[in-house]
Amino acid sequence: MELRVLKYFLMTAREENITKAAALLHITQPTLSRQLMQLEEELGVKLFHRSKHSIILTEDGMLLKRRAQEMISLSDKTVKELSHKDDMLSGEIAIGCGETGSMMFLSEQIRDFRQKYPLVQFSIYSAIADDIKERIEKGILDMGLLVEPVDISKYEFVRMPQKEQWGILTRRDSKLALKKHICPEDLADVPLLMVKRELVKNELSSWFGEYYEQLHISATFNLIINAAAMVRSGVGTALCFDLGIKYHDDLCFVPLMPVLKTGSVLVWKKSQTMSKISAHFIQTIKNVI
Repeated sequence: MELRVLKYFLMTAREENITKAAALLHITQPTLSRQLMQLEEELGVKLFHRSKHSIILTEDGMLLKRRAQEMISLSDKTVKELSHKDDMLSGEIAIGCGETGSMMFLSEQIRDFRQKYPLVQFSIYSAIADDIKERIEKGILDMGLLVEPVDISKYEFVRMPQKEQWGILTRRDSKLALKKHICPEDLADVPLLMVKRELVKNELSSWFGEYYEQLHISATFNLIINAAAMVRSGVGTALCFDLGIKYHDDLCFVPLMPVLKTGSVLVWKKSQTMSKISAHFIQTIKNVI
């Protein structure tokens, strides 16, 4: 498969119309149609359901779309890593980031690094730890800012200086909002919004102790901004970090007691050949910490 043809495929998948896709690609419609048919023949699968006015991806087509996006992203990233201008550091550093207050520390390091090396660009991808680790393994991300607990046996890492404090995000008209802190028994039988990661659930189960079996989970989430919307709508009370975000005037954060705090780490693959700029950025953070 040629990257050029994959780009044709992605444009067609996006537009769901060969005529529009061909115009955007600055090629003729017959040329694009022929390239897509040859791609199907090469792979031995049908990529599109074709109708008179539009085309829609098949299941095989949706799989190829995901893989093609990853391949194009990796190709573009490689080109940027190899680009240089005189002896100035340049290129792109791709970082996956979970929702953590340590993002403020990392942002400050990014700011200072770019002041010194203005030709360096940063690409930030927000997701949960499992998704970030998968993208690091594929080479799409250079490093990841992960919230613990997380298995980092395959990675080198730097531990961030800040720790996250657990608590609940609840509506101000809730009885829980009147408390100075939240104990395990306060959340028994309360509709809860729980984080999705199993390792984090295990850590929370230890904090709840005997009350864990009495929890009523109404939904799970991986982005606190979405959880905040569900809290506001009355779906439940969210177990989350205090990220220092002002959500809405009708929501408030109440810390857990006993205090539960979680660390975060910046990780990258062991024994990998890193780009010059990524290695320099990591060393800069090590020096600061």
